[in-house]
Amino acid sequence: MWRRSFGTDSHASALHALKEKKWDALVIGGGHNGLTAAAYLARGGLSVAVLERRHVIGGAAVTEELIPGFKFSRCSYLQSLLRPSVISELELARHGMKLLKRNPSSFTPCLDGRYLLLGPNKELNHSEISKFSKRDADAYPRYESQLERFCKLMDPLLDSSPPESSQGISSLQDRLKSKVHNSVFWTRLLHQAASLGQKDMVDFMDLLLSPASKVLNNWFETDVLKATLATDAVIGSTASVSAPGSGYVLLHHVMGETDGDRGIWSYVEGGMGSVSMAISNAASEAGAHIVTSAEVSQLIVDDSGKVNGVLLADGTVVQSSSILSNATPYKTFMELVPQNVLPDDFTRAIKYSDYSSATTKINLAVDKLPEFHCCNSIYPGSGPQHTGTIHIGSESMEEIDSACQDAVNGLPSRRPVIEMTIPSVLDKTISPPGKHVINLFIQYTPYNPSDGRWDDPAYRESFALRCFNLIDEYTPGFSSSVIGYDMLTPPDLEREIGLTGGNIFHGAMGLDSLFLMRPVKGWSNYRTPLAGLYLCGSGAHPGGGVMGAPGRNAAKLVLEDFKKK
Repeated sequence: MWRRSFGTDSHASALHALKEKKWDALVIGGGHNGLTAAAYLARGGLSVAVLERRHVIGGAAVTEELIPGFKFSRCSYLQSLLRPSVISELELARHGMKLLKRNPSSFTPCLDGRYLLLGPNKELNHSEISKFSKRDADAYPRYESQLERFCKLMDPLLDSSPPESSQGISSLQDRLKSKVHNSVFWTRLLHQAASLGQKDMVDFMDLLLSPASKVLNNWFETDVLKATLATDAVIGSTASVSAPGSGYVLLHHVMGETDGDRGIWSYVEGGMGSVSMAISNAASEAGAHIVTSAEVSQLIVDDSGKVNGVLLADGTVVQSSSILSNATPYKTFMELVPQNVLPDDFTRAIKYSDYSSATTKINLAVDKLPEFHCCNSIYPGSGPQHTGTIHIGSESMEEIDSACQDAVNGLPSRRPVIEMTIPSVLDKTISPPGKHVINLFIQYTPYNPSDGRWDDPAYRESFALRCFNLIDEYTPGFSSSVIGYDMLTPPDLEREIGLTGGNIFHGAMGLDSLFLMRPVKGWSNYRTPLAGLYLCGSGAHPGGGVMGAPGRNAAKLVLEDFKKK
């Protein structure tokens, strides 16, 4: 289990050290973005402390050994989106992060005995898709190529602060500097858009605004291929593949990279907590002070309306005039900031943002690998079907829509959409020999189901068994291989990890909640209406996923503001 572990005495001394001085900056929350921000702030010469509520660092990028011998990536479970700039600048490989590439990266079994493997190997993709459609096999490289071109257009947006308006900047010099910065940003963006050409630009706008189902229907004819790709468009969302605006999330298929290879998603040796631990090591080496079991209960605001520190749940006061919150926007502004400090229109926008979730994560310990009847004769034992993401219950987009409609009606999906991964096939450090760790990322599960309650053990177990029984249809005997499991429903994700509504992205990633609208209009560049308070988590631009960009971008802004003091 990855943690900054303190015994009673050392934890007391850590808290004592917090009180001994006024810190240049405090970071609320030791998730990967908070740790990233702390690393950059410390490297920039600031004294910085990270305050983590739980006993373990990492937030949603965490490894925990809940069943002896089995180490679970409890929430996030794959790495691809972490920005190359963060990996290289913080030297995360030197600090212990080891990526395990998956090839092939996707496997979709069918009940009729067929299956589809996909990955970085173009020849494999062509031969696999050709089993269903020669036309689709020829179209697939063009589809990926177009998405890659669109991603290159968006890449610079991810690594920079949005060009926000003046936000009360008073000095003429700063106003001019802001205008020049914004003009340069928009000029560069327009130049990149023009370089795409009109046809690609129209296709890009179509992708942004259309349902994923329309985009995929225009490209392909094979149900299982479309369904496999469509899961990228609804991951972590309450929306269906036919929801307008879901098309742009297809970009996730190729947005990330591993060691420079675009679109390659990898496991991390030791689980996703190893990402957080590597960032933590970089931050500590630079001088950051990281404290666990240090829950912040409220921000302290002085008479002039500026932050002056935080009050911990145990009554400890920690002083600082620059505070970065890695908590969700709702937690930050509705619960940690004192009442009547923020403008009414701002708090209203935060309160009514979309934090809904229909995601459940089940982490399992099993005593054997699942054997898929569709390919067991071809690949007996461990094979390519086990290395990537295994798509269960999504052989057509109609099946995904049906699962979503159940949740719209207040019910957990009767046939859930399941993404199964078996990281222990490549990572031998997370399970005993011969046994395996399996992650199930499951949709759709409403926060408040109409036919029961998630805090009812019998109700929870019945849904878990529903998922296991569905998997049994593809790999007979799966249920009997389960040694034990850990289940996180939307209320569990909210309570244990701090994700408002159970939303894994700190808030919905719809087109109305991105870029200049994230978290709300007028405050997209990590500053907030409360002087000295910044947002550095996934609720800020560019959004969710283990990306590190919000933490890096926010820290750079704080360092700029610090120079003006």
